[in-house]
Amino acid sequence: MHYRKLGRSGLSIAPVVFGGNIFGWTADEPTSFKLLDAFFEAGYNAIDSADVYSNWVDGHEGGESEKIIGAWLKRGVVARDKAVVITKVGHPLGGDDKRLKPSWIMQGVENSLKRLGTDYIDLLFAHYPDDSVPHEDVLAAFATLKEQGKVRAIGCSNYSAEQLQASFDAAEKASLPRFDVIQPEYNLYTRANFEGPIADLCLREEIGVISYFALASGFLTGKYRTLEDTHGKERGDRMEDYLNDKGHRILAALDQVAKETATTPATIAIAWVAARPGITAPIASATSLSQLDAMIKAGNLALTKEQMGLLTAAGE
Repeated sequence: MHYRKLGRSGLSIAPVVFGGNIFGWTADEPTSFKLLDAFFEAGYNAIDSADVYSNWVDGHEGGESEKIIGAWLKRGVVARDKAVVITKVGHPLGGDDKRLKPSWIMQGVENSLKRLGTDYIDLLFAHYPDDSVPHEDVLAAFATLKEQGKVRAIGCSNYSAEQLQASFDAAEKASLPRFDVIQPEYNLYTRANFEGPIADLCLREEIGVISYFALASGFLTGKYRTLEDTHGKERGDRMEDYLNDKGHRILAALDQVAKETATTPATIAIAWVAARPGITAPIASATSLSQLDAMIKAGNLALTKEQMGLLTAAGE
């Protein structure tokens, strides 16, 4: 497995990251363990989570995903230093407004460490920007966590190019560590959240990029072709936004390239993101070994220039 340097963070990761939002939601603990075992056995090394996962489920409060990752790490099938554990702080939990207040960043990380059963987090993201807190204050809290050895690298998620640049300026002015990784939404259908100013800034500043929603909530797997296909599905209510001319063009291109490579639309969709300029690795999730196989194949698939061009044009 060829690992990629994650910007200037000092971390290196395989070309696909396992999205842990499904742990404790659509994948129970035994299933999650089985998937993680197979993922790491295939040579992959990074798991993405957040303190808020999965508080949208009735009876959940957040932290369910981290608890399952912690229980998996405790089994010792994979040594702790071989797993790149990624989590986030700053999403409102239970309607609170603490978000990126420095005191909550510190407390939130302590909570995450306890759930994960580890004494350090490899990569901590600010989950969403918080305009009520100056960048200097957020970065100072992250700097303290790095100094304490509780966090190895820091990043931000869902920041605009302007917000990211402002955080760089604040870091330089206050002599604080900057965000070295960003996590934007990016896939064949949704491209404006990364392409353009953010991608240019990341390339110029050597920022690692771990993108999310590589499969557009499952649409790019090809299993949703009509509204009837969405009925009774966990994420079916999100598909209406994709079931249009653009979405069908993308599915047709995915079908063609999948046929050419003897793989699946899901594999092709993930491989396309992984091959895009500035992307270090996309995040994808699986709730079965067959879905995981599509992810594993994506990280080992080199699309041709013609295939990349066909897919890119379909989503424009």
